Amino acid sequence: MNVKIPYGKDFVDLDVTIPHEVLSPNEPEVGDESSIILEALSDPVEKEPFEEFANNADKILVIVNDATRPTPTARVLEEVQDTLRSHPDVKFIVATGAHRGPTEDEFRFIFGNLYDEFKDSIYVHDARKDEDMEYLGVSSNGTEMYINKMVREAVNILVIGSVEPHYFAGYTGGRKAFLPGVAGFKTIEMNHKHALSNKAQSLALEGNPVAEDMTDAMAVLNDLNIFSIQTILTADHGLYAMAAGDLFKSFDAAVEKANEVFCTSATKKGNIVLTAAPYPMDIDLYQSQKALENGRLALEDGGIIIMVSKCRDGVGEDTFLNLLSSSATCEDVMEKTSQCYKLGFHKAARMAQIGTMAKMWAVSDLDDEILLRAKLEPQESIQKAFDKAVATIKAEGKEPYAIILPQGSLTIPLIE
Repeated sequence: MNVKIPYGKDFVDLDVTIPHEVLSPNEPEVGDESSIILEALSDPVEKEPFEEFANNADKILVIVNDATRPTPTARVLEEVQDTLRSHPDVKFIVATGAHRGPTEDEFRFIFGNLYDEFKDSIYVHDARKDEDMEYLGVSSNGTEMYINKMVREAVNILVIGSVEPHYFAGYTGGRKAFLPGVAGFKTIEMNHKHALSNKAQSLALEGNPVAEDMTDAMAVLNDLNIFSIQTILTADHGLYAMAAGDLFKSFDAAVEKANEVFCTSATKKGNIVLTAAPYPMDIDLYQSQKALENGRLALEDGGIIIMVSKCRDGVGEDTFLNLLSSSATCEDVMEKTSQCYKLGFHKAARMAQIGTMAKMWAVSDLDDEILLRAKLEPQESIQKAFDKAVATIKAEGKEPYAIILPQGSLTIPLIE
């Protein structure tokens, strides 16, 4: 069987001759995009229609995702552009969290044809600029809440996000626009430390300390007037559904729809898992780790997991790579992480967890030296890596069985 594996914006053919399952996000029937958007905006969940919200607001701050998310921000903005154009005071802020700011191409990806018109009103959040932050108190979990001053100055907030499963926050979207989206670095670091918990898992909200901390942190922002737009996409980034209105109610509605797309059943785990980070989630190693995390859900102990990602911008956040490379073994990484946490360590810890149970290989444009530092064994090509994995499993006296995730960053395997 031939399976097309994404690599950057291209696809590579993988020839598979052993028993296997290909798991991809489901392909639900998609309706007319404009109708989906306009219906959600005119009939929001526990909120007045968007136009009424905008007309009653003296200032509006629009929070949008950065380019690491496939959120169709530009498509949504097209439907509300007339309302935004006619408003006397509209600003935009790119919720980068702790990521770098967008490039020119990424700005145009986010804002589409409206970028040139609105670019003088677009700001980029920088979590490391303490002077841009306002201290708002402490969450019940002890997270010190520093938020970009622009949020409180505007009061009226339009949030445009997308909801899909997230490997330690449960799901993206909703409250994540604020934490980590426009939060200070210290706040993000304190929140993400909870990702070391075994309860911080994909699809988990209740009992997940990361998700609960994000929700609890919103209590210090309860005086904001928030209109939330949460999109749910298909694997090829088409608009499947949209929920709008109250931040939490729209998020809950979007979660139900996201499960319909991204959760896929498998009959059993594989001793070989090939998991790919599709564009734009292949931006760097830091983001591509999500494909590994989802792949591990379908991997037998003692198996081989192959991460496929171009890693177009290199490593991303250096902290996790430095931790991985400073330790001789994955077990040592786990020990160091538990002793002293810094932002990025959760990535290292979770990669190391996989390394303690299986072999981790990678096909990437990254230098072999960098992959080795990340405890990933570099492979020459997708086909050669897969064939080598088959030979390795056979040499161990086992029958190879593969789980293939062409959209690994977006696919949640559910073992029957």
